[in-house]
Amino acid sequence: MAVLDDELLQDAQLDAEVIAYVQQQIPQELKEKFDEDLLYYFHDLIEDYLAESGALDAEPDSEGFVNIDMEEIAKFMQKHAAKEGVGEFDADDLLLVAEADLSFGDDFED
Repeated sequence: MAVLDDELLQDAQLDAEVIAYVQQQIPQELKEKFDEDLLYYFHDLIEDYLAESGALDAEPDSEGFVNIDMEEIAKFMQKHAAKEGVGEFDADDLLLVAEADLSFGDDFED
C-alpha cells in the first residue's frame, strides 16, 4: 500500500509542477481566464486524449518524435468542456494551454 501511496504522491507532485509551468507559459489574458482548477481540468483532458487517441502509439520519426495534432487536442478539450458543463472556450486559447502543457520538460532535455 505504501508503494501506491508514494506513486500517487509523485503523480500529484508532477501534476502540480506541470500546472505551475503552464501558468508561467500562457499569456496574461489566459492567466485571468483559466484559474488553477481549470488548468488541472485541461491537463486531465490532455492526458485522456493521449490515452484514448493512441497518438503516443504512433511510429516515431527519424529523430524519435511522435507527431501529435495539437489542434485536435484543443478541439477535444473544447468539446468535453462544453459537454461536461465546464464552459465554452475558444479553441485558440485551449491550443495555447495544450502547447504549454505538453512542452513541460522540454527545457530539461538535451
